[in-house]
Amino acid sequence: SAVPVPGCSWPPSLTLSDFNYGADEYDAEGNEEPKALPEGSETMPYIDESPTMSPQLSARGQESGDGVSPTPADGLGTGGERDAGKGLEMRKLVLSGFLASEEIYINQLEALLLPMKPLKATATTSQPVLTLQQIETIFYKIQDIYEIHKEFYDSLCPKVQQWDSNVTMGHLFQKLASQLGVYKAFVDNYKIALETAEKCSQSNYQFQKISEELKVKGPKDSKESHTSVTMEALLYKPIDRVTRSTLVLHDLLKHTPADHPDYPLLQDALRISQNFLSSINEDIDPRRTAVTTPKGETRQLVKDGFLVELSEGSRKLRHVFLFTDVLLCAKLKKTAVGKHQQYDCKWYVPLADLVFPSPEESEHCPQVHVIPDHELEDMKMKISAIKSEVQKEKANKGQSRAIERLKKKMFENEFWLLLNSPAIPFRIHNRNGKSYLFLLSSDYERSEWREAIQKLQKKDLQAFVLSSVELQVLTGSCFKLRTVHNIPVTSNKDDDESPGLYGFLHVIVHSAKGFKQSANLYCTLEVDSFGYFVSKAKTRVFRDTTEPQWNEEFEIELEGSQSLRILCYEKCYDKTKLNKDNNEIVDKIMGKGQIQLDPQAVQTKNWHMDVIEMNGIKVEFSMKFTSRDMSLKRTPSKKQTGVFGVKISVVTKRERSKVPYIVRQCIEEVEKRGIDEVGIYRISGVATDIQALKAVFDANNKDILVMLSDMDINAIAGTLKLYFRELPEPLLTDRLYPAFMEGIALSDPAAKENCMMHLLRSLPDPNLITFLFLLEHLKRVAEKEPINKMSLHNLATVFGPTLLRPSEGESKAHLTLASDIWSHDVMAQVQVLLYYLQHPPISFTELKRNTLYFSTDV
Repeated sequence: SAVPVPGCSWPPSLTLSDFNYGADEYDAEGNEEPKALPEGSETMPYIDESPTMSPQLSARGQESGDGVSPTPADGLGTGGERDAGKGLEMRKLVLSGFLASEEIYINQLEALLLPMKPLKATATTSQPVLTLQQIETIFYKIQDIYEIHKEFYDSLCPKVQQWDSNVTMGHLFQKLASQLGVYKAFVDNYKIALETAEKCSQSNYQFQKISEELKVKGPKDSKESHTSVTMEALLYKPIDRVTRSTLVLHDLLKHTPADHPDYPLLQDALRISQNFLSSINEDIDPRRTAVTTPKGETRQLVKDGFLVELSEGSRKLRHVFLFTDVLLCAKLKKTAVGKHQQYDCKWYVPLADLVFPSPEESEHCPQVHVIPDHELEDMKMKISAIKSEVQKEKANKGQSRAIERLKKKMFENEFWLLLNSPAIPFRIHNRNGKSYLFLLSSDYERSEWREAIQKLQKKDLQAFVLSSVELQVLTGSCFKLRTVHNIPVTSNKDDDESPGLYGFLHVIVHSAKGFKQSANLYCTLEVDSFGYFVSKAKTRVFRDTTEPQWNEEFEIELEGSQSLRILCYEKCYDKTKLNKDNNEIVDKIMGKGQIQLDPQAVQTKNWHMDVIEMNGIKVEFSMKFTSRDMSLKRTPSKKQTGVFGVKISVVTKRERSKVPYIVRQCIEEVEKRGIDEVGIYRISGVATDIQALKAVFDANNKDILVMLSDMDINAIAGTLKLYFRELPEPLLTDRLYPAFMEGIALSDPAAKENCMMHLLRSLPDPNLITFLFLLEHLKRVAEKEPINKMSLHNLATVFGPTLLRPSEGESKAHLTLASDIWSHDVMAQVQVLLYYLQHPPISFTELKRNTLYFSTDV
């Protein structure tokens, strides 16, 4: 059912689901989990001041006259019309969504105020539920906040209703921002309010009943007349709201021309809101600092580094020191300013007592809370956006204070990523009892630590116990001896360090020599991105041999990478060797090696042959690098009889099909035998196999089906990706690309939903039907994530750029070659696909039916 807002006209196509507020965590039942307080924040949850995406993306569009706004005729106006109404319809989408959420917010505040009057009335009787003092504390400032927002809503609503391009409402936002002092008072009292409510609930059954089920009115004319919400959840709303208003201000500014009378007023409101958020966060921010200490002992330090330890269920960054006879796990002590910094020992294990539990005997580890991929990618996107802003500030000789502030924020975000991305378990056991669990991001790193420890254990070691003084001296020496000084985040790097490579690395793994006895052998390839390594490709297993000949080619996408690692494994088929931590059979690492990706050496167009030596094993491989601007080319095919490089409309017309045959066949084959394959679509197929399949599809050879059934499934997945990548224009079209970029950058969920569905409707039919067909397939693949390890987010990362990356002519307009903008663009492309993958099923007929309703009279 439609959701009109009092006195405002809405298009009939907007339903209640349009107002499922991300920022409000407001689900159908209206229940929610108040967010847990981060470690070290006693007073208040940390409030995120950044927009979900940097204004960069759209700001760039505006400068180049690309501020795109959907218009009813064909989805997008021509250049001239676009400039005239630039961003104005977008403004309206943003405001409509915000207005709807403002209505929900007012209803939530009303629900909080409802019990206040009767409670006050009983407070003066002989049987009070609560004292006046308690009522004052719990409901502190709610009435004032309600009145501020009611007035704001009543003034804004008619402006949106009688919309025209000259409408001004900046003064309303400015006034709203100027009243943030009331919020400050609310925030300062928030913790006490919660504690008081909690105590009163425990001691008074009547109040407990009231606070467990407050009735919130549903939006007018919606099916749900009321939802039940707890008082605790409602008291969190005002805290959430400031962040939400700040996001909306970002969106509005983005789509308000600089010469519009509202522009300076909105800027002012945004400045006030951001300062307010920063001032709150200042009180919460745990101060992080660096270190110094006394003299080291005779024992030598062999290796040290930062590892993430899972301790009491939460992730902690530790500095781990491996000495000749002991492994010591430390953390930096918090010290007063001006004091010497030092390490605090968390635990140590003498190497004589240290054992690695074999997978089958390790007791089951506590459930590791894995952060969903999309949250990690969102964070990478924020980091990329901040990097671009730092570069911009430097180029414009900006204030050093502004740069410092950005760098601090970047550090916080990168620190979060560093803590939350590792997922490979590395367990250490003290034979006298306790086990410790680290989480690493790469198998390479795990084997480095294990090998270093095992090498030291070959010597004659004695068990011992350190006295408190000895332990103090040893911990004290860590500061001076350490070799790794900084947490591995880019904000700690010097500006002149290489930013790494962005583009595609082609690697052929040829063969290996030097094995003592025959085994089942395969290799994996890892590259670094955002300070940690990820596995990108895997060869097939070569059975029973001492000289495997793989000769397999892979294409690996690089995001600021500086190193390539090759690991060689022996495949284990013994089902008893299951790892309790993640139910994977543990294969044995036979050798591993790493090479630096030197931009000068790699960037020639020719293949560059190399050998990595690892524990007496030599692996031969070749590589060449294609920079992104080269790999971006979508070149139309010369012969229009094939399918690769030919417009999708031409292919479907020729085949008299709705979805190209190649897409249907590859998907069918993947669903038949690839849906359980670990890393399907992420692990590269062998390049020669993919080229063979491409030739067969282009020639429309009758042996296609036989060939498909015999072919390695990763090659089939690779052929499907190649088909979309070689389309002369992306599946989601060059014409709509700027609008997709703007739509996904909207922070307001209602405006975003409106815009993203409208853009789908604007696609040509063959593109839309093929896209929806692929979408359903990818969702089915993601359902098997426990087996194939491919989440919706993994799939969006693989397919986003493939389906959206503009063709050559277009990309010049959208891409500067700076690596930061690139990763920014790529991340936005990933976000677009992820948005549709996470959306409830979208049917072609439903979409088309709704097209009649959509107009710009939002």
